[in-house]
Amino acid sequence: MSKRSRFGPPFRVLNFAVMSHRIALAAWTAAALLGAERGEEIKLWPGGAPGSEGITAPEDSKPSVAAKYARLPGNFTVTHYPSIYVFLPPAGKANGAAMVVAPGGGHRQLVIEKEGWEMADWLNERGIAAFVLKYRLAKAAGGSKYTLHEHVHADAARAMRLVRSRAVEWKLDTARIGFMGFSAGGEVAGMIGTKYDAGNPPAADPVERASSRPDFNVLVYPWYRPGANKPEDPPLFPVKSDASPTFMVCTDDDRSHVEPTVKFYMELEAAKVPAEMHIYTYGGHGFGLRPTKKPAPVMKWPVQMMEWLTERGFLN
Repeated sequence: MSKRSRFGPPFRVLNFAVMSHRIALAAWTAAALLGAERGEEIKLWPGGAPGSEGITAPEDSKPSVAAKYARLPGNFTVTHYPSIYVFLPPAGKANGAAMVVAPGGGHRQLVIEKEGWEMADWLNERGIAAFVLKYRLAKAAGGSKYTLHEHVHADAARAMRLVRSRAVEWKLDTARIGFMGFSAGGEVAGMIGTKYDAGNPPAADPVERASSRPDFNVLVYPWYRPGANKPEDPPLFPVKSDASPTFMVCTDDDRSHVEPTVKFYMELEAAKVPAEMHIYTYGGHGFGLRPTKKPAPVMKWPVQMMEWLTERGFLN
């Protein structure tokens, strides 16, 4: 049985206020700690990216739709300051593997909530660190000074180097750091999976000393990488014999992207690069991790990707 305080109701009100303050403070502290570990943005070049020198204009973005991503942008339409957003798995789940994740958007936007944050959470739940890449847009509305083969590829290469250079800090295995891209981000994945280098050991910048080669590559409904569309185009990103082992997903009713997927697979096969491709009948374009309009086998692609990663030894 509770006893009535001799101080009366004011004491109870004051006590409730103190408790509310403490709860709010605890929530704020937890959020601050979470922000330091999840979704922290790190610029790829702290002093400005090559090709973006002197630019001070703001980037344009829209907020995320899901409440859980309220503090993160959900979509970018103008980008000048390429970066990665850091999502680390819980220490008890972490297995040392990592992926740089490139969202799609036709190089006119970055669909970063659906093909960035959601994928990062999914990977973290399975022990894989995720680094969502905000790259420069080569086809932004109103025109863009950036090009795919120069600036966007440089962003992907720098992201790989940055993650690998901080592997000890983030508890990553430098031999199990891959790249994943959706749609236009799949085109970026195709570029970095075929054009990379071992790094520059004497470089003054420690990031530049690290390799830019992904240990594995995942392309989800990708577009052609530059120079791979038409036979008469110069091969800007030819497949080398040591190109990254690659896993690819698309659907047959995504007519504009199934051909680029199959063509890249055939190029990898010709170069004897390990590759696995899944072409599903139905699913359309841009499904990400979300359910298709009607239940379809393509919804199992993440599980098949994990099986491939396991079989290739990237999760062990």
